[in-house]
Amino acid sequence: MKKALFLLFAISSLTLQAQTDTTATQKKEWPTFLTSEQMLDGSAFLPAPPAFGSDTFVSDMVWNYWGKSLRDTPRGEQARRDADTKLQSVMQLFSEPFGTELSQEQTPELAYLLERVKNDSYTATRKAKRHFNRQRPFLYFNEVTLIPEEEETHHTPSYPSSHAALGWAFALLLSELNPARAEQILKTGYEYGQSRIIAGYHYQTDVEAARLIASACIARLHADEAFQKQLAKVKEELIGKY
Repeated sequence: MKKALFLLFAISSLTLQAQTDTTATQKKEWPTFLTSEQMLDGSAFLPAPPAFGSDTFVSDMVWNYWGKSLRDTPRGEQARRDADTKLQSVMQLFSEPFGTELSQEQTPELAYLLERVKNDSYTATRKAKRHFNRQRPFLYFNEVTLIPEEEETHHTPSYPSSHAALGWAFALLLSELNPARAEQILKTGYEYGQSRIIAGYHYQTDVEAARLIASACIARLHADEAFQKQLAKVKEELIGKY
């Protein structure tokens, strides 16, 4: 009887510990430079997404048809690859336009910087998303996307696009670090956002708003002391690499 009670107590303790660990993991915040309170609120300066039937909404629909027409082409395959927002994947994407390998192994200081900028850009878009609460095009029109396996996890608001904000924020920073290749870098960042239209997860106006959010986010980060210090470390790390 004592052994049974002991085993029951041990199992209960382990279960409680697992639940506590899970809760702690869920509550763990992403590493950022800015707090949520410091980050700009896009809903304060972004225009509202276009109303159904407006000229701008019609333009959004034209862009959607453009995107769907490219899904069975090499550009569609690129859009599928661009859906991957893991830091290592996005750094690899920008390596060619930047002119050298960018990775957590080869450029750890840059990886540290970009991981936090990535999360800061997400924080900025999340505030605006909650305010405007625009439904994604594939849900609004009950359509299948280029990446149907991700549809269940993308019932979040559409405007602005967090993917596009991430790509443009990285493009702005990397073009600052390597101005000689700024055009190639910015093109990559631009196409990263357009991929979300091809994939069917965003409207063109979602992507355009995201670029405004990303620009505001980068401007705000340049006024942050911790960001400035890390940016200096990155510049030193990149000396002689390109």
